[in-house]
Amino acid sequence: MNAPSPSLTPHTSDFSGQINGWTSRRITSLAIGRDLWCNGGDPARPRGPPPTTRQRATYSMTFDDLLERAAALVGPGRRAVLGVTGSPGAGKTTLAEHLVRELNGDGPAWVAHVPMDGFHLADVELDRLGRRDRKGAPDTFDAAGYAALLRRLHEEQEGETVYAPGFERVLEQPIAGAIPVPPSARLVVTEGNYLLLGTGAWARVRAHLDEVWYCETTEEERVRRLVARHEEFGKDHEAAVAWALGTDQRNANLIAATRDRADLIVPGTALPAPYGPPPAMPGREPLTRSKH
Repeated sequence: MNAPSPSLTPHTSDFSGQINGWTSRRITSLAIGRDLWCNGGDPARPRGPPPTTRQRATYSMTFDDLLERAAALVGPGRRAVLGVTGSPGAGKTTLAEHLVRELNGDGPAWVAHVPMDGFHLADVELDRLGRRDRKGAPDTFDAAGYAALLRRLHEEQEGETVYAPGFERVLEQPIAGAIPVPPSARLVVTEGNYLLLGTGAWARVRAHLDEVWYCETTEEERVRRLVARHEEFGKDHEAAVAWALGTDQRNANLIAATRDRADLIVPGTALPAPYGPPPAMPGREPLTRSKH
């Protein structure tokens, strides 16, 4: 069998031994397997572009496959940033939280989670702009600020902690400097709706992501999750359904059009069950995902 391509061989270096619970042998195996996947299974063929979306969507993957692929993004001397996208209710946060928790394991944290939701514009600004009634649409976020943060995460300075904003569920507002990304974080998982959008400042995002995975599930399940989420955050049933089938659905249609730009399609069958609510930080309610 041919050796892995140059773009993958760094993952088999001595750095892989520093990844908690992920041995050099597993990383090497993944690197070779990903080469063969992109070569159509023929090691004699030059490594080509990723498979078509249909091929990616029908690939029988497991959550363990996703863990290995995420770990293999990290190379020596550089931080990797993995993007997770998909329509509202598709399972982005569930996937991101499981990746971070399982990769970190019981050892020192080397994977960080930076949701896009911290870049919501504050309600007072949405009121000024007349956009609060469609909070969650592309132009209700600071897309340029999000792209700048991703660039900064890649252009890390030695010993520097990067602070990202979070989203506070009680206030329903972004909170500046709520998520620290320490120098020890070698992989950052970021998730949000518009990572593959090609318009406006959103077009700057993709260049700062090593890979983007697109989560999808059945429309019935996705809408069911959205309605339940909106009810959890205080909407009555009618209002929850109206928002899910109105604002959320318009955003979902926009996001679905970006599906073919993803590096990997993650089916709902590869997603584990969601974790419970994160523990509260001392003195305040926990940061969580937006209801949008």
